[in-house]
Amino acid sequence: MLKTQSHGSRPSRPNLPTPAPGPGVQCHEEKKLETDEREDRLFKSLDFDNDQTMLPRDFERALADIGLQRDDKRLRESMAALEGYLEKLRAPDEERLKVPRRAFCQAVRHNILLIERALQGRMVVPDFSGFCREIGEIYDLARANRSGAPANYIPKLDLPEAEADSFGLSLCTIDGQRFSLGDSERFYSVQSTCKPINYCLALEEHGEETVHRFIGHEPSGASFNELTLNKDSQPHNPMINAGAIMSSALIKLSEKRQLAAAGQQKGPGLRGWSGERFDYVMARWRALCGGESPRFSTLVFLSERETADRNFALAYFMREKQAFPEDADLHDVLEFYLQCCSIELNTEMMSVVAATFASGGVCPVTGERVFKTETVRSCLSLMSSCGMYDSSGEFAFFIGLPAKSGVSGAIMVVVPNVMGFCIWSPRLDQVGNSVRGIDFCRRLVQRFNFHNFDDLTGHSSKKDPRLNPIQVKARQVNEMILAASKGDLGAIQDQLQRGSEVTCRDYDLRTPLHLAAAENQLHVVRFFIEEASGNGGAFDVNPVDRWGGTPLDDANLHGHREVIAALEKAGAHRGEIARAVDRRPVSSSPLAVVDSLKSGELIWAASMGDLAAIRRLVAQGVPLEAADYDHRTAMHLAAAEGHIRLVQFFLAHGTPVNPKDRWGNTPLDEALRHEQKEIAELLAGQGGRKRSSVRGAAAASPETKAA
Repeated sequence: MLKTQSHGSRPSRPNLPTPAPGPGVQCHEEKKLETDEREDRLFKSLDFDNDQTMLPRDFERALADIGLQRDDKRLRESMAALEGYLEKLRAPDEERLKVPRRAFCQAVRHNILLIERALQGRMVVPDFSGFCREIGEIYDLARANRSGAPANYIPKLDLPEAEADSFGLSLCTIDGQRFSLGDSERFYSVQSTCKPINYCLALEEHGEETVHRFIGHEPSGASFNELTLNKDSQPHNPMINAGAIMSSALIKLSEKRQLAAAGQQKGPGLRGWSGERFDYVMARWRALCGGESPRFSTLVFLSERETADRNFALAYFMREKQAFPEDADLHDVLEFYLQCCSIELNTEMMSVVAATFASGGVCPVTGERVFKTETVRSCLSLMSSCGMYDSSGEFAFFIGLPAKSGVSGAIMVVVPNVMGFCIWSPRLDQVGNSVRGIDFCRRLVQRFNFHNFDDLTGHSSKKDPRLNPIQVKARQVNEMILAASKGDLGAIQDQLQRGSEVTCRDYDLRTPLHLAAAENQLHVVRFFIEEASGNGGAFDVNPVDRWGGTPLDDANLHGHREVIAALEKAGAHRGEIARAVDRRPVSSSPLAVVDSLKSGELIWAASMGDLAAIRRLVAQGVPLEAADYDHRTAMHLAAAEGHIRLVQFFLAHGTPVNPKDRWGNTPLDEALRHEQKEIAELLAGQGGRKRSSVRGAAAASPETKAA
């Protein structure tokens, strides 16, 4: 719930203006209270009873469903405004607190664009709660993998059995939608996951040309801590230890040179430079984490330094080859590099870092640009080829995402333009990557089209979380059926090339062949019979819809003789609908609004009982009376499927109670046919009528609707 007390926070200002004396002031206050159409749509989606009030908990639930937390910094003005209004009420029962339309609109306009996108479901992952359920399933499967062991060459990382079994997971989208599981709040040392950040800091300071005079950009073909350089005496890339040490040498080097040039070699400014440099790095981490402060572990740092022989060997080897930039101090560079490895975060913070990379350098939870887009592009390229130690090539092949792992058990994964993940589990495989982290990533790209090349052909059989399931159904099914009803053979062929099925069915089990037959699209019917059935004659010309009707029933219903002949020649037969007494089509309700895409989403949501999806469509301005190609409305489907909450919502918002579908059936007919007694009583009490009240008692039989 929105807090009704704001102890310890900045004082909330009342948001409903109090009329002050004087006509000029009153006119000004009335103008402030005005609402516009966009604000009203958002309010309407939350006003379930249409009583011009909304419950704050419904608003919070809608934000939570889309993945926004109530303490999101981007919402603070609107949240403070709502809290200010609620504090004025001083109601003893929080559950009964209600906010009127004007107060809500007055509050949300402070952050209107973000709130509008959230309530309309226009975030990068629109069905965020559904996506998170699937992420939870993948997490549980990966958790069962208990192979591997923590790193033992750094004493502080060699965890006891109970701690080694820790498993945290967090994700953050480029819109700031967040979700976490398991040990997501437990801090761990970043280790090698600091390498992309240090490389970016070096790029920001010196530019790509200068940095790559000291660091290569090719996979090394050797272990991450191998004592080797490339043919130009450079570390092979910034994602291995030698390259990360070199990145560390470049950070704030310009400032050191300026201090030296000013004659401060022995002055307090240069002596304090190392500490200021680390403070600068910590500040950049804080910006990447969305304002959350990382920690520093002295114990990890000391443990690292005690076991840093190989890193010292690498540094001396590079100094021997004169690889370091001028003025770089070997011991200072190594100390700084080990300090960076000893920074501590949790997966919630690191997922925001990954999401900042996914959004091209802009932190999604603050809107602050932390890195240039060009910097992120260069870093992600090297993460893709070099970020996963000795299995970087295998990771690129099977998972196909930029990532960086660390021997503390963390993996930072970037899905460009979508989201970032952080997985932390200390059990490592032979090359130093988290066993559960790799397991999770494999399962992730098996289920979702996140691999860089999943969309190479414009179609993937995997799920796309950027589309919600209702959108997928509306596009893959309804568009195919609509094309058949309109006779758009080119669109049908295109849909088939993209993976749609000739036998796809909608919420009423209607197929493209049903609609082609109903609308006398003879060339489409022939295409389905002759072309689509060419592979062994597997095409079914007798699909049965919700009411037992076949395409031949549709053709007979409308008297399309050529279609009837074509279907009968192909072996079509009549369905149970043939026994109906009254099968004549009637004109649809004049209130029906046929809008193929959005009405399809609305009606699919109604058939599934998804009130949250319907509210998102209301916030977009989709009319609740919208109908499909059969003039079926959301009210028809909600009544047929027994979703009484949806029927109540529709009625409260003035949705017509008696829309007629292609065959003249009303929602009350649907409720009676499917024995939804409570809904039938509700509709009848609101003026609902049966088809029999218009066309005779025989028409009310269960077989009335033709297929």
